[in-house]
Parts: sequence; structure tokens; C-alpha cells
Amino acid sequence: MSKLLVIGCGGVAGVAIAKCCQNSDVFTELCIASRTKSKCDAVKEKLQPTTSTVITTAQVDADSKEQLVQLIKAYQPDAVLNVALPYQDLTIMDACLECKVDYIDTANYEPENIDDPAWRAVYDKRCKEEGFSAYFDYSWQWAYKEKFEQAGIMALLGTGFDPGVTSVFSAYALKHYFDEIETIDILDCNGGDHGYPFATNFNPEINLREVSAPGSYWENGHWVEIPAMAIKREYDFPEVGMKDMYLLHHEEIESLAKNIPGVKRIRFFMTFGQSYLTHMKCLENVGMLSTKPINYEGKEIVPIQFLKALLPDPASLGPRTVGKTNIGCIFTGTKDGKKKTIYIYNVCDHQECYKEVGSQAISYTTGVPAMIGTALVITKQWQGKGVFNVEEFDPDPYMDMLNKFGLPWVVDENPATVE
Repeated sequence: MSKLLVIGCGGVAGVAIAKCCQNSDVFTELCIASRTKSKCDAVKEKLQPTTSTVITTAQVDADSKEQLVQLIKAYQPDAVLNVALPYQDLTIMDACLECKVDYIDTANYEPENIDDPAWRAVYDKRCKEEGFSAYFDYSWQWAYKEKFEQAGIMALLGTGFDPGVTSVFSAYALKHYFDEIETIDILDCNGGDHGYPFATNFNPEINLREVSAPGSYWENGHWVEIPAMAIKREYDFPEVGMKDMYLLHHEEIESLAKNIPGVKRIRFFMTFGQSYLTHMKCLENVGMLSTKPINYEGKEIVPIQFLKALLPDPASLGPRTVGKTNIGCIFTGTKDGKKKTIYIYNVCDHQECYKEVGSQAISYTTGVPAMIGTALVITKQWQGKGVFNVEEFDPDPYMDMLNKFGLPWVVDENPATVE
């Protein structure tokens, strides 16, 4: 018997909830809570006839610690799965601390207002010390380590795909294929087509902020930062084909550099079409990606939030998106004194995902791992006191569940590498 509280009811949450309902032996009861209760009710109405998991719903403002604490104390879950916005991570962690309940999320904290002076002071200090200037990193959540230890509870960070599955791939590669990993190249390819001139596959505000930021990678014990989109490579992705990809900063580089011993270089690449890049650059040039409020006819608006309102809702892309994703990691290193290279990856079909859960593959590839990480915490297969990233645990049960719940993986022992 277990009870899970899910905070959030967007595209990723919808997939995670559907997958929890497919795993009723673990998730016997589930409460869906978000700011808009009617969305939660609609998900319950759709899924309850298909599952023995008992679904309830609630209204909560995830920006309010007081409301979250009240809900957690009323529902008394075994764990809280945060699939709300990254802006709300710390508030939900604070509520879990007060209620002494385990916490799980899919993406690390980043602030909604990057011009806030208090946040900016910490950001400037980190830039100086760490050598990268991304608006998102693990330092804010890792700072909760002692608090979670003292409370006797666990926080599992980043159980999406990247971060998440790519991190588990890394732990699996080290356990089964290498004595030492020297380099990791994380490749995120979306070969899907939604038919719009410009749209984002997840929250536009977060997506555009991440993509337009400087890129960075880990090499020989330090960060190397480059201008946005300054490093481009081509790669022939299995089942997708040749695509242009660009080096970005991504949070799992930070945790893998900490948790994979001896790794010399870690890079993250994501594919983009020329139309996406042209639109993004134009919007950036005219100030539409700015997070700084402006006064428009007596009202304050944030340009990137206004742009978000104009763009298609990512949750609406499912029925019109065709094609496949390919996300994985290329590892080089040594085994028994010999050089070795492998590529572990998953291919996911947008239309197959939509047929199963009503979502495109981007939400699917994040929502499935969210359920898996939560299941491993609730069943105590992964357990500890403090704050953890997924690569710190035994990867085998996670890898087994990926195959069981819709994200089968492939190990290529003779892949092409990235220069």
C-alpha cells in the first residue's frame, strides 16, 4: 500500500500519472494537485476507469508553502512527486521538509525572476567560482542535503530523461561496461515535426531561456563556457537520420562530473532545425526573450511570458507531431586495460506515445522516468537520507523498468563518436 501526491498537471505530469496508474501494485492511491483543479479532475475522469489506483484531486498553489504543507498533512502521502515548474522546486522541498516526506522531481531549480537581487548575488558568486553562467544548476537543491538528512527523509533530483535516464545510462555503463569512463557525450535528438513555423516542445519560457544561454561543458576538472550555439556538430541518429546539433549547458553535466569518478570530459548536445534557430534569434534580438518586466500602457509585462501566451501550448502538440526522438549517451573509456566505446540510447515515436497516453514523445520521455524514480523511492529499492541524483544508486532496477514501461534502450558497442 502506498500513497503518492503529484504536484502539477501539465504534459509531463499527465504521462507520469498515467504510468503510475499502469503500476497499481506500487501506487495504490494517488492525489493529483495543481492550481487548476478542473485539469486534475479531467485527468482523473480519463484514467480512473482504467486502473485500480484510487485517484483523488486537490487544488493547491505550488508557490505557497503553507498551502502545500496543509495538503500534505491532510493527504499524508508516502512521497511527493514534483512535476510542476522548476521555479517551485524549493518551495515544495521546504514543504516536504516540514512534513518529513520524501521528495522527487524531474528538473532542477531555476528562479522565475532572474533579476531578483538576492538570487543575483548568489548567481554572480557561482559564476565566479564555477565558471559557467547558466540560470539553472544544482547548487540550490544540493544545499538542502543536511536538512533532509536531519529530517530523516530523501530527495531524489532529476528523474526525467535528461537529466535522469541519461544519468542512469552513465551509472549503468560504469557498472557493466567500463573500469573507467573518460568521456560522456549526451545527445538529445528530436526528429519530430509538429507542423508549426515555431513552437517549443515543453514550457516555452524555460525552453527558450535554456537554449539562448551560453553553452558550457566539463573538461579536465573545470568548466569551459562558450557563446550560445557556438559549437555545432552533425550526427547520424539511428531511426532518425542526420541532424545538426549544438552544445548547450545542461544540469546533469554538473552532477555526473561529481558522481562519475575520473571522467575527463562531459558534453551535452541538442538538435535544432534552422527554422527554430532563426525564429529564436529574431525574438532574442527584439527583446522578446527578456525576463525583465517592462511597462506597456501602464501595465507591467514580462516579454518572455507574453511570448509564452502567444505560442502553441506544448500539451496541444501531441496529435500533430510525427517522427521520433533519439536520446542517449556515447561513452569512451577503458575496460581490462583496453579502450572501449559504447552508445546507450532510446528511440521514442511521437505518434505511438500519443496513441498510448495522449502526449507527444517529449513529455513521454520525461513522464515515464518520473514514475520509475518515484516507484524506486516508494518501494525502498533506492533509499537514503539527504539529497541525491539518480546516478548515485544501482542503475539496474531503473533500466529494467525503462524496458517494461515504454522506453526500451539499445547498447551499440561500435558507434560513431562526436569529434
